[in-house]
Amino acid sequence: MLTAVQIKPDVYWVGGVDWNARSFHGYTTEDGITYNAYLIMDEKVTLIDTAKITFKDELLSRISSIVDPSKIDVLVANHVEMDHSGNVPTIKAAAPDCEIYCSAPQGVKGLTAHYGDLGYHGVKSGDTLCIGKRTLAFVQTPMVHWPDNMVTYDAYDKILFSNDAFGQHFASSARFDDENDFNEVMRQARKYYANIVQPYGRQAAAALAAVRGLGPDAIDLIAPAHGVVWRSHVADILDAYDGFTSGKLEEKAIVVYDSMWNSTDLMARAVVDAFLAKGIPCQLMDLKVTHVSDCMDAFLDCRYVCVGSPTLNSQMLPTVAGFLTYMKGLSPKNADREGLAFGSYGWAPLGPNNVEKAMEEAGFQMPVGKAITVNWIPDQTILDETKAKVEAFIG
Repeated sequence: MLTAVQIKPDVYWVGGVDWNARSFHGYTTEDGITYNAYLIMDEKVTLIDTAKITFKDELLSRISSIVDPSKIDVLVANHVEMDHSGNVPTIKAAAPDCEIYCSAPQGVKGLTAHYGDLGYHGVKSGDTLCIGKRTLAFVQTPMVHWPDNMVTYDAYDKILFSNDAFGQHFASSARFDDENDFNEVMRQARKYYANIVQPYGRQAAAALAAVRGLGPDAIDLIAPAHGVVWRSHVADILDAYDGFTSGKLEEKAIVVYDSMWNSTDLMARAVVDAFLAKGIPCQLMDLKVTHVSDCMDAFLDCRYVCVGSPTLNSQMLPTVAGFLTYMKGLSPKNADREGLAFGSYGWAPLGPNNVEKAMEEAGFQMPVGKAITVNWIPDQTILDETKAKVEAFIG
């Protein structure tokens, strides 16, 4: 039998660990994924969230190490998405009298659409539920990152069950932040925000304000739906989210590109040299070897974003088009962010010009006015000219 992990007296982690997951909604999860569920043993036995359906046996086994699943009285579904709610029908089947609480109206609508009418109780911000010694408080956090999202606060244990906020896609045998490498956990938290939560920064900021409004001593643990539980570094992850949600950019750059016969690659390196000559940190990201989700991690707080492609069949390379599509979906609009398109061509500069157009449509400020293009193979003189143009763009 798989065992639960106590995170507070009478409160247990009972989720699943997907060691082999390497992709989630289009971004790489090189360290796997956890699907976190939490069991509270009180007068009413309460389960906070479930797990992806493929982790049914792990979920039931860990619950069973503490209590017969049929004894569950309350299930709180903080989020409809199936990596969290996949086993709602499983729990209802095991405990037919279990009362299911979710956000109103979106949570009720979403769960009904997925699993039919299992008798849901819709709750809104400010609503509470007494389960014995503990009273759970619900706060809706719509669009962090679905309309139905909410968080649940347990004042007795000072635990915030934060759903997708403050999470990480990070599989580990240890359940707490201080049992893992802190830098790695923070890196994964940043990558998670950049690829999942970034489009909803304004809503995430509102949720963060609600969390801080609980008071400086109100939270001992932040228990997210993915990744490790925060107990020693609660202040650190809250401060990190202050930065993530602020939209404040740093004076640094990324150069994202792909190349066919090395010409655009040579240009990309000249672009990097221009930033370095100006004393601005710059990261080169070749899409042949760098996944778009890792690009977005670096992108999150960059002021300068440079994207390069040669022309292929009157278009940009598919890898670059894929990156721009992925990036646009993450809502990169920021009045302080500046973009630059570049690339080589044979017959016509349609590839880099299409990059420029896509960046404009995504909301970038494009001070250069047009893509920097090179016909065929750039020699050193042309590369020097490219570097000079980029230095002028930087100002």
